[in-house]
Amino acid sequence: MKIVVDSYAWIELFSGSDKGRIVKEKLSEANEVYTPDIVLTELARKYRKENVNVETIKMRLSKISEISRIMPINEDIAIKASELGFELRRIAKESKLKEPSLFDTIVLATAKTLNANVITGDEHFKGRSEVIWIGE
Repeated sequence: MKIVVDSYAWIELFSGSDKGRIVKEKLSEANEVYTPDIVLTELARKYRKENVNVETIKMRLSKISEISRIMPINEDIAIKASELGFELRRIAKESKLKEPSLFDTIVLATAKTLNANVITGDEHFKGRSEVIWIGE
């Protein structure tokens, strides 16, 4: 099984939560694990906002690089993300959710391009067939 890990899942893993234990289990079961490169930026930004020290941030990003293959945004992912952006915005509006971020569309596009599942608890992905749901 191929898994794409989004920011939500990495945050849970690093926090050591019950959801993080599920992420750890799913990662150990996967044949291939990927993280979109933009997730590294999203995590660094979140942790900086929370005043996490730079060395801890670097350690976490390094751990992600050890556990997963970092996927750059290529032409296929960019085009797929642009297509999915419209779909995710429509669904979010219908579900009365806030508009999905560019990060969301890139994560989902990466999974679709790789024919992989996304492990997440992000509400924008809830109920999708390619999602391993760890949310509420």
